[in-house]
Amino acid sequence: MGFPGCLLLPAGHPLGRSSAACAGAGNTRIPILLAWLWASMTGFPMTDAGISEAAPLRLVNGSSRCAGRVEVLHNQVWGTVCDDSWDITDAGVVCRQLGCGTASSASGGARFGQGSDSIWLYDVNCAGTEAALSNCRAPPWGENNCNHGEDAGVVCSDSGNSEVAPLRLVNGSSRCAGRVEVLHNQQWGTVCDDSWDKTDAGVVCRQLGCGTALSAPGGAQFGQGSDPIWLDDVNCAGKEAALSNCRAQPWGTNDCNHGEDAGVVCSGSDISEVAELRLVNSRSRCAGRVEVFHNQQWGTVCNDNWDLQDAGVVCRQLGCGTALSAPGGARFGQGSDRIWLDDVNCTGTEAALSDCWARPWGDNNCTHRDDASVVCSGSDISEVAELRLVNSRSRCAGRVEVLHNQQWGTVCNDNWDLQDAGVVCRQLGCGTALSASGGARFGQGSDRIWLDDINCTGTEAALSDCWARPWGDNNCTHRDDASVVCSDAGISEVTQLRLVNGPSRCAGRVEVFHNQQWGTVCDNSWEVQDAGVVCRQLGCGTASSAPGGARFGRGSDRIWLDDVNCTGTEVALSDCRARPWGDSNCTHGEDAGVVCSAADMGVSSSPSEVRLVGGPHRCAGRVEVRLDGRWGTVCDDGWNMKDVAVVCRQLGCGPAMEALSKVFGPGKEADPVLMINVQCQGTEAALGSCSYEDPGDLCQHDEDAGARCQAADMGVSSSPSEVRLVGGPHRCAGRVEVRLDGRWGTVCDDSWDLGDVAVVCRQLGCGPAMEALSSKVFGPGKEADPVLMTNVQCQGTEMALGSCPYEDPGDVCQHDEDVGARCQEVRLVGGPHRCAGRVEVHLDGRWGTVCDDGWDMKDVAVVCRQLGCGPAMEALTSKVFGPGPKSDPVLMMNVQCQGTEAELGSCPYEDPGDLCQHEEDAGARCQAPVRLVGNNTRCSGQVEIYYDGRWGAVCGLGWDLTDAKVLCRELGCGSPRYVTHHCSKLSQSSAPVLLGELECTGREASLTQCRAQAWEGKHCPHHRDTGVMCQEPFALRLVNGTSKCSGRLEVRYDGLWGTVCDDNWSENNTQVVCRELGCGPAEPLARKLQDRPRFGQGTGEIWLDDIRCKGNETTLQNCAHRFWSYHDCTHWEDISVVCQDN
Repeated sequence: MGFPGCLLLPAGHPLGRSSAACAGAGNTRIPILLAWLWASMTGFPMTDAGISEAAPLRLVNGSSRCAGRVEVLHNQVWGTVCDDSWDITDAGVVCRQLGCGTASSASGGARFGQGSDSIWLYDVNCAGTEAALSNCRAPPWGENNCNHGEDAGVVCSDSGNSEVAPLRLVNGSSRCAGRVEVLHNQQWGTVCDDSWDKTDAGVVCRQLGCGTALSAPGGAQFGQGSDPIWLDDVNCAGKEAALSNCRAQPWGTNDCNHGEDAGVVCSGSDISEVAELRLVNSRSRCAGRVEVFHNQQWGTVCNDNWDLQDAGVVCRQLGCGTALSAPGGARFGQGSDRIWLDDVNCTGTEAALSDCWARPWGDNNCTHRDDASVVCSGSDISEVAELRLVNSRSRCAGRVEVLHNQQWGTVCNDNWDLQDAGVVCRQLGCGTALSASGGARFGQGSDRIWLDDINCTGTEAALSDCWARPWGDNNCTHRDDASVVCSDAGISEVTQLRLVNGPSRCAGRVEVFHNQQWGTVCDNSWEVQDAGVVCRQLGCGTASSAPGGARFGRGSDRIWLDDVNCTGTEVALSDCRARPWGDSNCTHGEDAGVVCSAADMGVSSSPSEVRLVGGPHRCAGRVEVRLDGRWGTVCDDGWNMKDVAVVCRQLGCGPAMEALSKVFGPGKEADPVLMINVQCQGTEAALGSCSYEDPGDLCQHDEDAGARCQAADMGVSSSPSEVRLVGGPHRCAGRVEVRLDGRWGTVCDDSWDLGDVAVVCRQLGCGPAMEALSSKVFGPGKEADPVLMTNVQCQGTEMALGSCPYEDPGDVCQHDEDVGARCQEVRLVGGPHRCAGRVEVHLDGRWGTVCDDGWDMKDVAVVCRQLGCGPAMEALTSKVFGPGPKSDPVLMMNVQCQGTEAELGSCPYEDPGDLCQHEEDAGARCQAPVRLVGNNTRCSGQVEIYYDGRWGAVCGLGWDLTDAKVLCRELGCGSPRYVTHHCSKLSQSSAPVLLGELECTGREASLTQCRAQAWEGKHCPHHRDTGVMCQEPFALRLVNGTSKCSGRLEVRYDGLWGTVCDDNWSENNTQVVCRELGCGPAEPLARKLQDRPRFGQGTGEIWLDDIRCKGNETTLQNCAHRFWSYHDCTHWEDISVVCQDN
């Protein structure tokens, strides 16, 4: 046996290689030799040892054999590798396999020219330890959605090819600051600022020996270049030796102009630019009023647009940790010198506050009452009062309680609104606020009432940072306790409900309001327990009966709900378990009805039963209602705009304008007070339909409620034509413009928030509110147009922006403060969480689906970005998440996104007309916000969570089985089998520790909804990382047959076995099952369903329906199918399979 330079084995030996293939053997020689010697001595057949054949590999079209386009040999044909997911780790395996050292760069976009043969591999995912590229994880050979414009390339360290394009910074005050220019093809050119950030700038600074990056300005801050734009969409990992080693579009390919030239300021630039900064007027240097030093003088910062992102830059600059709150309104006292900065707008990555965008020094429209402040985490100022929501089934909904002086107490609902509720939800990590109710909706507290007249700006980190009366100072009772429902509560936003066609408002056909349309409920599984929830929601007592079969007549609109299954404790019918909205197999002959115990109480809901008295016209005045044949007033406890909206609608007046108290005088002494704690949802037809209490002797006439509606002849119409969004990518995003007194104008951004945007989105028939934008995001309005509104204060329930309270701005606001709005235009439906499901878009006022023709990962990437989810994982087709409702249109086909767009509506697409049906609805799966890493399966490993835009580990302090249950359920795995704080069984995470002290109740849908503490910078060595092993979710078996290769098909999901429905079952499906079970080929299926062999009916879950396999899948769960447990089958339709028995 010889070993001159490579291991040469006899022909036909399991480890035999041609001498040509030995060229890159390198450091693998000795392990191969030892393995062969061991095999020879023991007789162990190494063909079964799990050592895969390494596919030959080459780099072509480069300057040496160690640089070029990657090509692999498979089936005697050379082919290329697609650049999807291609990175420096994958390139490192290539270089090591070829004996070319380490990887210098991993390029995409056919940088070394396009190949012409097969594309053999894509989505390659190497761990970095593999001996050959063909050992890395990837889809099957030849399976891809790429073209040769995406061929991957590699430059290795032994290529003898520097590949480092010369670089310079020009037009700055030193060689370490300026416009970025690179030399290519003997010509200097610029870099486009698309995706340009401090990571990219850091590579530039390191390459030039200029230290670290201070900032990465775009927009040609250092002047516009005049030569080619060489690079675009630069995406550096941060470890590259040169900018030309970073991923980017091919040289010269871009969609930019020189107005987008990128710049860099490095720490070695000797550009001071960093204005000195301090926080004053508190007991800690890390909290106080913000002051900056300019022109040898200290001055303050105005709180216009001041938020947590700006405060974060201050804290980082001072070495004070992260920002806890960004209060305005001179929280730490008024300054007395200059106001240096106004309209500060930081991206959050700046090294100093003076690097952020702002008006010129000293240019402002503020007084010292507007001085901005900051409280940083390093201040040792706790100030954040502990908070909880109680008396509901979720920790993210309930009565608000705060801890002060070691005692829990409630919050009074005076001035309580969505902005205040939003601070509560953010403090608890519960998402955004859905509702901010008063009137003790979640029951009355019994301890102290700690806070009253709360007024949050919306940027506070904690409720205790908001302005309020002193602790314990209030004029309230526990009937005024404030409540909150957050988006992560798992409690939907209490869909409106009514009973129609019955003898009273407490008996009739059940109808629910969804997507701006009333619809009925199917009587499948409908019972008294479900009816009880309806009666309680309507304030109609208990359920007397739950009739089906359209007892109260047939509806004519949508059938919204089917298979409703309430536990009986829900607050609203929409909180009960049911099929997805609109998914039913019913007709209106099955419409469900309810008769409640209060059905015979006789309260009429006709418009004549309410009136407004003592006002200037019939649409404004003291509210009086007629109950039991007598007129009386309404107590103002809990009285709000939703209640007024019902009164205005009942009287045929315009939208609600104001909820008033004592304005129109007291009622007659002889008349009773008939209602207190009225709690309307805002959609009821009459005030008598709302829930309320009998006041008894609790209220006198000095608390009589009033209302003011927009009278039909009082000026501003509430029609959708009176507001518009201008300058955005589509009609549902842009600068807000409103029409008042016959002229169009803009809205000032003072106090502009999501509640206001919600009204704009509703008025325009767009989707839900996504962002409240300010400061010229969509450009300033025309100079000739006025600014018509400031300090808009919508509750969020109004039908038109003109119905909200606002002020005339006069000369206080200019167009540089024009507001913008963005409404939701895409959603994922029918999946396990909000980041996976059927794609639905909102176009021209209606929701519809997207056809899967041309649907790919670039399109999914845009959807994921638009929804704020993680990276794109899968572009799915053919009803994976079920078809859309038949009544909804298919709105898009041949979507062609580049992958960089901010919204799906910005991508080119075609109107499908009649070309696509719902069986072609596209789906998307984005990276869920949690994952398990370091193990071979997705259901075990170290816990990582996507937080603050990056992946990080979770410190094991407090980690327990309850937390693990939430995680396993979120990942679609079974119950947790093993929980660890150590690494004895699970590999260690290399990510930074971002969160700690996780505390789940066990009911959360996602780990991100559990309480947790920010942990970065705190001590938690990686041996305290959290780990979990969940039960593997999927397996299949054939039961009740003569062997394991025949019987009724059952699959295991989430730890439970269930059956598979025979809808659309095909020969391909059967072949996949037989192959997965290790059986022989499938026996031919009988042509007629009734002639197929049957092995009895199953019990329990029917897990899968409408399975459509191509036939080449390795497991049944990879075939297209409806989402787990969604079906329209019974166990009579359980599929059976017969395979040849090996």
